[in-house]
Parts: sequence; C-alpha cells; structure tokens
Amino acid sequence: MAEIWTRYDVDSGAGNRFKPFAPACERNKGSILEVLRRVFADAADVLEIGSGTGQHAVCFAEGLPHLVWRTSDLPECHAGINAWIDDAGLDNVERPLVLDVTRRPWPIASADGAFSSNCAHYMHWPEVEAMFGGLAQVLVPGARFALYGPFARDGRHTSASNASFDRLLRAHDPGFGVRDVRDLERIAADGAMTLEEDVAMPSNNRILVWRRTPG
Repeated sequence: MAEIWTRYDVDSGAGNRFKPFAPACERNKGSILEVLRRVFADAADVLEIGSGTGQHAVCFAEGLPHLVWRTSDLPECHAGINAWIDDAGLDNVERPLVLDVTRRPWPIASADGAFSSNCAHYMHWPEVEAMFGGLAQVLVPGARFALYGPFARDGRHTSASNASFDRLLRAHDPGFGVRDVRDLERIAADGAMTLEEDVAMPSNNRILVWRRTPG
C-alpha cells in the first residue's frame, strides 16, 4: 500500500528537517473538531491513541483550549509529531508518549477522554481488543472515547468505497480491515463501555462515541 502520508522539508533554522503531512488529516480535521467540541466539552485532558503525523493533535489542541491534548504513538512517529508541536507553539499539547496498546501498563494512569483516528482498521483484531481493554483501565468513570474512521454494521459495508477499501487493506495484510460496529460493541462491553453516539461524517466515515460507565 502507498504511504498514507508524505514528508516534506521544513527549515528549522539549523538545517532542514522532515515533517509528515497527511492530506486526509487536512481534509477531515475541521469536521472532526466540530464533534469533539461537544463530546469533550467537560474534559480536562484527552489521550490521542496513534497521533500519526501530529496534524490532528495541534488542530484539536488549538480548537479545544480548555483541555490538554496528550499525544501518543510508536517511537518511529515521534519526530514528526514533535515537528508539528514545535511549529504550533501551543501550551496545551503534550509531547508524544510511547504507546503500544498491547503492552501493560500504559504510560498514563488516567484520562478524562480519548480519541483515535483511522487506527482500528490498521490494527490486528487482538490489538483492537487491547486498545479497548487499556481504555477501560485508564478512562475515568463517565469519560468518552471518540473513534473516527470507516465502519461496517451487521456484516455489511455502508458504502461501495468502504468495501473497496476493506479489500485493499486485507490484500495488504489479512489482519487489517474495516471493523464492524457490532464487534466493537461486544469488546467495549467487556470494559464497561457503551456506544453513546454514532455520528455520520463526510466521505463515508463515522465517529463512534463510547462512554465509560459512570460509578
């Protein structure tokens, strides 16, 4: 598969450095932010799982100044995330944590909210289960998890483009694939998380909002 982002040179003052850029992030960040403003209106901090290029992190931190945006990803992504953080100059976005969802304990004890974009279909199913399991441990009661991406429902894709994308993913790696909402509901229930909202988004994507059971 082609890379989902490109890298371009940025003059850092001490020689050029690479900064990643994903066109999809640029296209979808505004519509996602509109939903997150409501979902995280009362949150003090949000953990982003799989910050990728770092574009979403700086956009959402700027658009949600009342909270702290905590970035995370595997180490190989940290340089790019830090490049975006450096250039943004915001005081409410944190440097990336090393987070492998399958490793316990996670590098954060608790969070008022969590967000992940376009990660679940690039994870193998045990990793998706591990993500929900980890969130069940770190999210405070009543906290929300917003999961953005394409999803199937009841074994059926919601569009021809999502079906095509699913075939492309599985041809690249049989463990990848567009996830079914019903399967996600099952594993979320194991961690006392329920699906609170299913928000339609542009380009046949959705935001699934999960809530950690209060009390």
